[in-house]
Parts: sequence; C-alpha cells; structure tokens
Amino acid sequence: MDKKQKTKEKICTFYASDYHFEMISMHYINKKIDEKKEIIILTENNLENTVNKLVSSINLNNEKKKKILNLNWKNDDFGKFKIINDNIKKQKQMIIFIKGKENYIKNINENIGKWMEKSKGSKIIDCYDLAEISNNIEEILNNYSKVLNSSGEKILNK
Repeated sequence: MDKKQKTKEKICTFYASDYHFEMISMHYINKKIDEKKEIIILTENNLENTVNKLVSSINLNNEKKKKILNLNWKNDDFGKFKIINDNIKKQKQMIIFIKGKENYIKNINENIGKWMEKSKGSKIIDCYDLAEISNNIEEILNNYSKVLNSSGEKILNK
C-alpha cells in the first residue's frame, strides 16, 4: 500500500486460515451490522462453506446469524465493485474487507482507490495471509495506523 494513498481509514489484519480470518472478523462484523454499516467482503477465494460452519456454531440469535450469512462471502469482485460504487453514490458508510494474497490486496486497492476518495466514513481492512507475508509483517504494519484483532481495532504504536 502506498502511504500517500488518499483512500479512507486503512486498517490491516493477518490470518492463518479462512476460519481464522472469520473468527478475527466475526465480532467486528457483528458490531458493524448493529451500527447499520454496509459490510463488503472482497475475497480471493469463496468463504461460504467455512462461514456457514462457523456461524452455525457461534452463540448468536438466529436473526444475527442470518444477517451475517446474508453478506456475500463469495469471490465476486465485479459484483461487489458495482455495490461499492452504488454505495458511494448513495453516501453509505462501508466497511470493506479485502482478504487474500498481497498482490490481490494491492490490485483491489488500486481498483477502488479513486472511488473511495469520495466515500465519507468508510473503512478498508486489508487482510493478509500470514503464510505468504510472514517475513514482511513489520514492513506491512508500517503502512497502517491500526490493526484489527478479535477484540476490535487497535492503534499501532510506531
């Protein structure tokens, strides 16, 4: 990520597996749904099966589970780009997760960067695969002011 990039607040997180990503993000997503934020998950791979298994085993009421499962957990970048663009036009606040390999995250950020300049109150959370970037974690963290963990957003002390 370019430090001079003019998108909205940028946050990062790191995951070891799809389940790990979902566990880290689940509490945060649930909280943002309660705040009526639009949640968009751009993912390099389809997460429907793993999220279905996870949601079936967590302690939430059925309405909350349904809202979480109704998020599009598929790899459908084109469709989600359209939703992002429409939400910006409608001035909806969004939380956008970008989950995948480092190159995927970079490409998605480049594709939505111009749109996000017009978005007020939106956040992008770049979600890195630990297996791929384990030697570069410190370098990646230098490009962010916050990190997301299972208890929420944490300010990074530089």
